[in-house]
Amino acid sequence: MVEIGHFALVLAFALSLVQTVLPLIGTRTGNQRLMAVAGPVTVTGFALTALSFMALMVAYATSDFSVQSVWENSHSLQPMLYKLTGTWGNHEGSMLLWVLILTFFGALVAAFGGNLPERLRANVLAVQGSIGLAFFLFILTTSNPFARINPAPIEGRDLNPVLQDLGLAVHPPLLYLGYVGFSICFSFSVAALIDGRIDAAWARWVRPWTLIAWIFLTGGIAMGSYWAYYELGWGGFWFWDPVENASFMPWLAGTALLHSAIVMEKRSALKIWTLLLAILTFSLSLLGTFLVRSGVLTSVHAFASDPTRGVFILVILTLFIGGSLALFALRASTLTAGGLFQPISREGALVLNNLFLTTATATVLIGTLYPLALEALTGDKISVGAPFFNLTFAPLMVPLLILVPFGPLLAWKRGDVVAAAQRLMVAFAAALLAMLVTAFVIDGGSALAAAGAGLAAWLICGALTDIAVKSGLGSARLPVVLRRLVGLPRSIVGTALAHLGLGLTILGMVGALGFGAERILTMHSGDTVEISGRTVRFAGLHPGRGPNYTEDRARFEILGGGGEVVGTVSSSKRFFPARQTATTEAGIKTIGLSQLYVSLGDEGTDGSVVVRMWWKPLVTLIWLGGLVMMAGGAMALLDRRLRVGAPARRRQKPATAASPS
Repeated sequence: MVEIGHFALVLAFALSLVQTVLPLIGTRTGNQRLMAVAGPVTVTGFALTALSFMALMVAYATSDFSVQSVWENSHSLQPMLYKLTGTWGNHEGSMLLWVLILTFFGALVAAFGGNLPERLRANVLAVQGSIGLAFFLFILTTSNPFARINPAPIEGRDLNPVLQDLGLAVHPPLLYLGYVGFSICFSFSVAALIDGRIDAAWARWVRPWTLIAWIFLTGGIAMGSYWAYYELGWGGFWFWDPVENASFMPWLAGTALLHSAIVMEKRSALKIWTLLLAILTFSLSLLGTFLVRSGVLTSVHAFASDPTRGVFILVILTLFIGGSLALFALRASTLTAGGLFQPISREGALVLNNLFLTTATATVLIGTLYPLALEALTGDKISVGAPFFNLTFAPLMVPLLILVPFGPLLAWKRGDVVAAAQRLMVAFAAALLAMLVTAFVIDGGSALAAAGAGLAAWLICGALTDIAVKSGLGSARLPVVLRRLVGLPRSIVGTALAHLGLGLTILGMVGALGFGAERILTMHSGDTVEISGRTVRFAGLHPGRGPNYTEDRARFEILGGGGEVVGTVSSSKRFFPARQTATTEAGIKTIGLSQLYVSLGDEGTDGSVVVRMWWKPLVTLIWLGGLVMMAGGAMALLDRRLRVGAPARRRQKPATAASPS
């Protein structure tokens, strides 16, 4: 099975070469047969890559330690779930997952892109094939997941204990579906530049792919944040880690691309800007791949890699980013500017949105790369963390978030900002009330917390206002309002949900950071501690054993007003003998939208243990908001107007039916 997987990977590499070369020759010479090759070759390449990935997964499931990747990242005593997720819990396997998703998106275009112009479809698949060609070559020459060990070891070295978690089963695939999904937008852009033609129809074709990638990347970032929150025992949800930033930058640029494509589709404007954003978004995804796998970063997210791999990815990075930007510079002068619009309009609001988002992306990029560049040039090591980003990123986001509710309420081409402001008066009143309550009623409310709560309320109520206005609430009878609400285009509902989710996430951040409490203390069995009006009792430390680890598990009891136990929290420290590594498993008790978070520290010789305890109000809204944003993207994706080429619904009347007079 391992040899079959390896051979399938070699065949997929060969087909990616065919997919790259023949369709491009066909579009240059007008040969339709060569252009038609792209579709079947792309689908076959995906099938072979899927076979290769399944072969590697079987090797992990059966603990085939003759495969070096399995020996380094698995153990016979691991639960089956972690054996399977270990397939992508390492560099070689995760790169195979990377190209699997890349070929999957290409196969989707081949299967469902029959309504695309033949030349554009062939060029898109050829560009997608060239990306696959580069990464298949990278895997086969520097990161072969099927490399053998002879003689085969009896036992494996175990998967990194931090990665033995359910979050690993979800986080990397979601993140890669977003990361790699933007490759299709990149391929559409380069294909359009090769052909020298771009119009509103092109934007309509690109938008669904952008939405799909954005939805998955949103989910991947949210899942990664929650995984780090509960698995690493540090109690935080975002650290501005360089690898976190590497996934956040494509999300910011992809959000800008999504809004820019809307303007291009509606008004045939911002053509050059949309093309550039599509190129830059995937370029940032490639940059993230380089940062994780080059060995230049030390992070819990990064894979330890030798310099050869880093140099190879850097060459790929240079070829695709440099080549696409060179082609863009060559063709940009031939592209028309598109439709005109007034600054006060929905187009103007979206342009302003994009300016803020791209500037914020540049800020994160500088903060991420500057320490690496400084170390490479001078040898000095510095750390750029939360203080830098709080002073640079946050001031850019605040005015953007204030402007977000205005955009959907402005008309295309020429808008009335005064009328939009009048419609938002209820949202403004809700934001003001949230600020006043936070500042003067809630204990410990600071000016920043009050401003944050007001901003969250502004976004949430602004999104609801958009739906209310477009359904006629306040100006029509309730049955009419309900009928209009049901008939609203799904893209409008999706936009409102995405903005609502953003407001919920900000509200969760404000609650956790502005009103949380932290206690660090040494506790003996029977000791109690007060935190945010709750009494927690340490009920003792007990040994335990898992399939491939031993642990010391602590039990904490939450006491009611009469001293009765109303809830329990368990936290533990685990030791994995195969890796000789210890991990901290945080104990989390969700109470409403808030959480009690308990993490264990070192044990004392007298039976005591160091305990870190947090009360985090509304913290679950951070990830609930991410789910709502994903739901908004999915709702917009279901909009019939995004299904290019879908036949219009025809209503056929019965022959006996009379026409209404």
